[in-house]
Amino acid sequence: MFGYSPRAPLWAAALTIAGGLAGNHASAAPACDPYKDYTCLDTYLGDDVLTRFERYYELEWGQSGAPSDPNAASSHREGWPTTPQTTPPMPFTEWPYGGATSLGVTLPGSVDSPLMVALAHTGPGSWLADNHFQLYGWVDAGVNVSSNTTRPGGNAPIAYSYTPNTAQLDQFVLYLDRFPDTVQTDHIDWGMRVSAIYGENYRYTTAYGIASNQLLKDNSVNGYDFPMVYGEVYIPFVAEGLNIRAGRYISVPDIEAQLAPNNYMYSHSLTYSFDNYTNEGVVATLAVTKNFFLQAGIETGTEAPPWHMYKQVNNPAPNVLYPNSTFYKDPGDKPAFTLCARLTWNDGNDSINPCANGINDGTWGYNNLQWYGTTYYHKFNDHWHISYEIYEEFQNNVPNGANPQVQAIVAAGGTPFSSRFIAYNAPNMANCHNPNALTCRATAIGTTAYINYSPNPLDNFSFRPEYYDDQEGQRSGTRTGYYEFSAGWQHWFSPQIEIRPELGYYRSISANAFNGNSNAGIPGDRNYTVIGQGDLIVHF
Repeated sequence: MFGYSPRAPLWAAALTIAGGLAGNHASAAPACDPYKDYTCLDTYLGDDVLTRFERYYELEWGQSGAPSDPNAASSHREGWPTTPQTTPPMPFTEWPYGGATSLGVTLPGSVDSPLMVALAHTGPGSWLADNHFQLYGWVDAGVNVSSNTTRPGGNAPIAYSYTPNTAQLDQFVLYLDRFPDTVQTDHIDWGMRVSAIYGENYRYTTAYGIASNQLLKDNSVNGYDFPMVYGEVYIPFVAEGLNIRAGRYISVPDIEAQLAPNNYMYSHSLTYSFDNYTNEGVVATLAVTKNFFLQAGIETGTEAPPWHMYKQVNNPAPNVLYPNSTFYKDPGDKPAFTLCARLTWNDGNDSINPCANGINDGTWGYNNLQWYGTTYYHKFNDHWHISYEIYEEFQNNVPNGANPQVQAIVAAGGTPFSSRFIAYNAPNMANCHNPNALTCRATAIGTTAYINYSPNPLDNFSFRPEYYDDQEGQRSGTRTGYYEFSAGWQHWFSPQIEIRPELGYYRSISANAFNGNSNAGIPGDRNYTVIGQGDLIVHF
């Protein structure tokens, strides 16, 4: 998925905005301190929307959390495992698991949002708050300086900053959501989320058939997507609680996620970059006990909306791989299932999550990955913890791009992903070990860890070692193994403003994988990359 990125000085502009928000009204704010006397919060903030918005940034500057209401309800069900982390400085409080609003620890309206604070005294803001809706989001701008030179695409297979020596708008994100109350046990509650993203990162959330022409037809640098559109119901009377989510949602497994604030570092591991991103379907999360959860889902493959399921299109060149006059628009868009478990210790220091995601017959599709893996989290103490992931993923019957007969079939338009159907960023073929094979199973194994040290509530340092083995080259475009070592620093100026500089070294073991551009037919000519990069996230 290659392209180029704009050169506008977004990093500098964002820093200017952040600094202005922190200081514009410092002299105008009342002398009271809501961190010491919560009852003076409204007096401190004032009445008009803009003043409240700016003063809330000022109030939280240098703090590790919002002022706390001493009369607020507990956000943690009594007797449940201890919540292991805080944000800041971590990107989460509970050890991550997808597909559900966190059970036992979620209250409605619990996001710390300057926009919601600013709107609180308006009619729309009051209505949203009274009905437990929240409107919020963030702007994320980043920059990288790389040893690669090919523009666009030269950093690939590194994702999210795939074009070297570029500043870019990564994400402008807006959420409208409602959290179900999963702490209480006396009534059924419901939730929902509609998310919108604009920026370079739409490339990694795109599902084939959901506004996908931006990427697959036009190869637009920036674009929009809706990675989460779902509703859910929480039923506390089934075992220790049952949550059912339906719609489009982030896939269940993984340490990392597409949305910037959900990650330790600006960059993503290769393990995550070539992973399942979103599912469309229904997933149920059952707290069998307070320590043991089960998750089960039925989906339409991965990055595959239901309206493409079994949809036939004309085959312009019937062949040995696709012999009929029609074939499926996306052969991987078919029913699939997810089955995962989560075991968490009472002290919250350990959690293990084995998972199978997007499982069906594994036919080569837009992203019909068969994912089997495990994540594990361990907290050593208040300063150190580790997050670890390992998986195997594969697709079956992937055409062998090294076979001349297959090359001719693709050139004639005889596959669902030939250029007449997808002009850019089509799914890769395999580079099968048997050069005479027409197809093969394309397998990849990924494993990575984040070793984290947090010296104080506003800083965290992460070290990420990784090994990724793309055994047939179907995921990254090159048949080789990779290793990388990256180190990053996350510094929060407040709960709303964060920077994440880092330095990484990536190496492909048996082939040149870097400094190319597959969309332009430029092969990689280097087997390593050194890249310094970072971003600024401003929440609103």
